Amino acid sequence: MDSPDRSIRSVIEAWAIWRDAGAWDDLRLTWHHDGRMKTTWFRGSADDFVAAARAGFEAGVLVHHFLGGSLIEVSDHRAIAQTKMSISQRLMLENVEVDVTCVGRFYDFFERRSGDWRIVLREPIYEKDRVDPVTPGQIPAMDRAVLATLPPGCRHLLYCQRNAGMSVHTDVPGLRGREVQELYADGRRWLAGETLRR
Repeated sequence: MDSPDRSIRSVIEAWAIWRDAGAWDDLRLTWHHDGRMKTTWFRGSADDFVAAARAGFEAGVLVHHFLGGSLIEVSDHRAIAQTKMSISQRLMLENVEVDVTCVGRFYDFFERRSGDWRIVLREPIYEKDRVDPVTPGQIPAMDRAVLATLPPGCRHLLYCQRNAGMSVHTDVPGLRGREVQELYADGRRWLAGETLRR
């Protein structure tokens, strides 16, 4: 029988592969039936997230996720997993094709039910980001005043997503600040057996 750490890491790795490859039925299996997702562009149920991701994929949206190491804390049938990751999205910004890349962590609330470890809530922590033109030398115009109003860990990602017509959330956890401290506190309460309030 696999250890909790190995089982949880397997789910985390499968999520990234299935999300980027468009394996939607498989992706849905990484969450429990009541699982939820929170990102810069989405907040809601796992079912709705998979449907929205699928719609974007079929419309040509190009997103990739890369994973690093994981720190997994287990308490009985619950766990918190933090996984280093990067999110890269290719899109058009002011008629220039760019890649916007954000580095951070997936912060996952896991629970074992009927022997299976799956995600209850996934919420990324956005630590830093950047924009690179796909063709060297093509520099997109960006409104620095607008950039300055956005969270520093994902301001370029949010700017590009807004520019592409997406609705975005700006109250997201970063490397520092109230949002990430509240996330950590909820993680501690989750491991202590309390109800998830997020």
